[in-house]
Amino acid sequence: MLKRYYKTLDEVGTDEAGRGCLAGPVTAAALILPQQFKNEVLNDSKQLSEAKRETLKPIIEECAVCFGVAHIFPEEIDQINILNASILAMHKAIDQLNENLKFIIVDGNRFKPYHNIPFECIVKGDSKYMSIAAASVLAKTHRDHYMMKLHEEFPMYNWKKNKGYPTKEHRAAIRKFGITKYHRKSFRQLPEQLTLKLDTPSR
Repeated sequence: MLKRYYKTLDEVGTDEAGRGCLAGPVTAAALILPQQFKNEVLNDSKQLSEAKRETLKPIIEECAVCFGVAHIFPEEIDQINILNASILAMHKAIDQLNENLKFIIVDGNRFKPYHNIPFECIVKGDSKYMSIAAASVLAKTHRDHYMMKLHEEFPMYNWKKNKGYPTKEHRAAIRKFGITKYHRKSFRQLPEQLTLKLDTPSR
């Protein structure tokens, strides 16, 4: 059963999705849940089926005191690296909250100060605390929806299924078609080579 952190009653939880992907943005969500919020299904988004995440998304968005979601796109990821991009996405998601923020809890072990607001990093926090778990669901579902839109432009990569993660299918498509403007060029796209042609596939 997930808990409230209770450093303060209106804690901000934040998490990201898509950090290990070869294509698409890294996406973060931040939110404040009301004190009375409870949900027996809510858990780390990685432990939930896609159907359960999609069921939870509107519940979380409707019940949250406030929430924000932010994407950082491949060009910026390539410029500042994925760790900095993940933290920047969390900061931009927190920017959207319209409350007087008092404390931030972050999934993982790395973060940068946000406007001098106290924070704590919690390893596997998305499997321990409700606000981080809820943020993980929003980050994952919003990113998945974005990747499904990109799939319509480049269906040969099957992003509607693999969402840009380094699956065998995705890498096989990279071998055949090269990479797109949505791929992260600073990432090692194929394990057996260090460089790739950077041509955008023809439609």
